[in-house]
Amino acid sequence: MELFDIFLSYISRSTFITIFVLSWLSIYFILTFTILISRTIGLNSWIAKESKALDSLLLGAKNSNISSVLKRCATTNVSKTKLDVCLSIAEKDSTSGLTWLSIIASTSPFIGLFGTVVSILETFSKMGSGNAGLAVIAPAISEALVATGAGIFVAIPAYTFHLLIKRKSYEIMSILRRSADVILINSANNES
Repeated sequence: MELFDIFLSYISRSTFITIFVLSWLSIYFILTFTILISRTIGLNSWIAKESKALDSLLLGAKNSNISSVLKRCATTNVSKTKLDVCLSIAEKDSTSGLTWLSIIASTSPFIGLFGTVVSILETFSKMGSGNAGLAVIAPAISEALVATGAGIFVAIPAYTFHLLIKRKSYEIMSILRRSADVILINSANNES
């Protein structure tokens, strides 16, 4: 209960800007984990499905029952251009969410810093009223720095998750490129 009391005390002393900044960073934090969980689950199942489809192609199956992103491109008149278009669409799909993670990772520290600067400015404006002692200023500046800490706290997982999802995207695209190569080879062999 003591931690909750500390939190309530902090909120009661905070300004509108500080609460706004911390709320904004909280939304960013929730969004970061939502993107991570949804993209990781989706990409892991996609990687498993495409790996099975590639294995099926490598074993010589002409018409695999396993659905692949490239299957719709390889039905009739297989061409490198057609497969490249499908690969491009798959790359766009596999990297969805990365832009938001990048935005969150790069802007969170600045949002936190903004909250800190505004709080410190308000603290210095109070110094003019005659209460300029260290006992008054130190706690106010300490509380102001919470916003910067929160911004960094949000940015670290966002950047980490950005890299993790980017790696998963690379894995899926690698499998799809190999599958496209096998499809082109099989198509050339069938035409011969």
